[in-house]
Amino acid sequence: MAEENKEQQHPQYNRDRPLVEGLLVGEASDYNLAELARLRIRYHNFPGARDIQRGLDEVLDKWGITEAELFQKTRAIHTVGGIYRTKGKKEEQDWN
Repeated sequence: MAEENKEQQHPQYNRDRPLVEGLLVGEASDYNLAELARLRIRYHNFPGARDIQRGLDEVLDKWGITEAELFQKTRAIHTVGGIYRTKGKKEEQDWN
């Protein structure tokens, strides 16, 4: 039973923590909105990384949007495309 309640370390934690810090001081640009949505999806119901989850909540509060509004905005952004392009090519994004 105790094992089920154990907090887990996300394999992308060390890469994502600085991204969250950047979002906390950044503005709600298209790129930052897309990053926030991607991280919200990645950490949704993850049994750990509570500091990242709190940070993502803080960003939503700071920008004055709900998660539903975030996803609505990012769907529109991704429909237009180009957020994750590098060197003229589409980059495959890790959504896990």
